[in-house]
Amino acid sequence: MTEPKGWHSRGYPPHLDQPGLVQFVTFHLGDSLPAAALRWICAETPDDDAERYRRIERYLDAGHGACWLRRPEIATLVQNALLHFDGTRYRLLAWVVMPNHVHALIETVSGFPLPGVLQSWKGFTAREANAQLGRTGAFWHRDYYDRYIRDDAHLAAVVRYIEQNPVKARLVERAQDWPFGSAGHR
Repeated sequence: MTEPKGWHSRGYPPHLDQPGLVQFVTFHLGDSLPAAALRWICAETPDDDAERYRRIERYLDAGHGACWLRRPEIATLVQNALLHFDGTRYRLLAWVVMPNHVHALIETVSGFPLPGVLQSWKGFTAREANAQLGRTGAFWHRDYYDRYIRDDAHLAAVVRYIEQNPVKARLVERAQDWPFGSAGHR
């Protein structure tokens, strides 16, 4: 059994990992946010984590990189991986697979800390996607963004944000029309 890390840092603002915590996570393809773009965003927002995150989200929603997740077979692979251990290793509350990134809202479970869950999702899907695409090399960016949910209002806002992401990115007119997210599965 893996022990949770509690409060910890991965080199930037601290993160909290404990069983029963509801977490909003974002991870993206390796080529969707080049280091130069990230450095520029960080330089423009040195003391404003919220604004930095908004700018990163706008950059990702613009559809940079190869956008392998735009391919239905790859998006389905990722969505199925998210759903596979729902109810056993975590509780999946909301999710969306976008063309170059993924948002998920999960409640962690004892014995399955957030870093391990993400490693499992990313490791499995990277191997399978690379095989299907006939490619090698990094598929996902090595890190991910996470934020714990503070209260019910924050929870509702994050679910809305996740499920409306395809609408905001102008991929569909209605959230429930996007086939790779929780809005269409309700």
